[in-house]
Amino acid sequence: MTQERAPLKRGWTTGCCATAAARAAYAALLCGEFPDPVTITLPKGQTPAFALAVHERGNDWAMAGIIKDAGDDPDATHGVLVRATVRPLKAGSGLVFKAGPGVGTVTRPGLPIPPGEPAINPVPRHMIRQALKAVAHETPGHHQVDLEVTIAIDEGERIALGTLNGRLGIVGGLSVLGTTGIVIPFSCSAWIHSIHRGIDVARARGLPHIAGSTGSTSEAAVQAHYALDESALIEMGDFVGGMLKYLRQHPVPQVTIAGGIAKMAKLGQGMLDVHSKRGAIDLERLARLTREAGGDDVLADRIIGANSGLEAFELADRAGIALGNLLAESAHARAEQVMRHSGIELNVMVFDRNGLCVGQSKSRNC
Repeated sequence: MTQERAPLKRGWTTGCCATAAARAAYAALLCGEFPDPVTITLPKGQTPAFALAVHERGNDWAMAGIIKDAGDDPDATHGVLVRATVRPLKAGSGLVFKAGPGVGTVTRPGLPIPPGEPAINPVPRHMIRQALKAVAHETPGHHQVDLEVTIAIDEGERIALGTLNGRLGIVGGLSVLGTTGIVIPFSCSAWIHSIHRGIDVARARGLPHIAGSTGSTSEAAVQAHYALDESALIEMGDFVGGMLKYLRQHPVPQVTIAGGIAKMAKLGQGMLDVHSKRGAIDLERLARLTREAGGDDVLADRIIGANSGLEAFELADRAGIALGNLLAESAHARAEQVMRHSGIELNVMVFDRNGLCVGQSKSRNC
């Protein structure tokens, strides 16, 4: 009898933690005491409570910090301390956001936040604003929120080195993210968010050609092949569909999809998420492609019995069958279905593990 697995634990976004910390700090600034735990309202109405990890109060400021719990999601920011420091401003100043240590600053156009602003996204800003207004309305005599709110993330600058923030033009630390306040385990929403923002930055810079790659080898190879600017490189990973669907609504003149043999074979099969867990390479399909390219039944049988897509590719290559071009064309056909009528000029490049181009589709408009 198999034991059922426990459901994966959900977590809280960085923006959610920043909101809770800001609310606690402002409450202490007005009333002299930090609410612990502190409760906030999320965009969809949930009301989670958070224990304070740190808190401190001065004459005209207060700081509170929340440890981020990302649940069972492999989030790079799980366990970080998110701090909010609140200071009053003169009447009419409104709410001013500042980037503390570990929070990045936007330096390029194309993101939801303009250059020069701290990388605190619109939804977290709205959540913080609403939480502070709630505190003000709960406190007699305080109806206007004229405050400086500084968000900081311990170790944020170091953690950001492993993210795409530098490529997006966010320097000095992490972004404060979140649209619902809740982290869904393995939803990979942060990665897809980075794909979308990378496209936005490329569009804002007027770049005519971008390349989405499945990994570092194909990315370096396609960049060298076309001499692309770093901002033109979109690290889509396994999320080919996430990139293509966004491009359909936010087009650029030219797009190259660059990936390894296995990933592009899966795209050609119709898979828009090409992670190994989503399915295997269809070796019988590769055998049919080799037959269509002139391969005999003996080669087709050997390909069907291959241990991997790479072995199948090598068998075809030794037989003089240009399977790489066939894989690129079939991947192009699948991508073209997603971006139909977008007007984007599309091509697909297939690279081996050494970064050598082993297949390429013809470039044509979708």
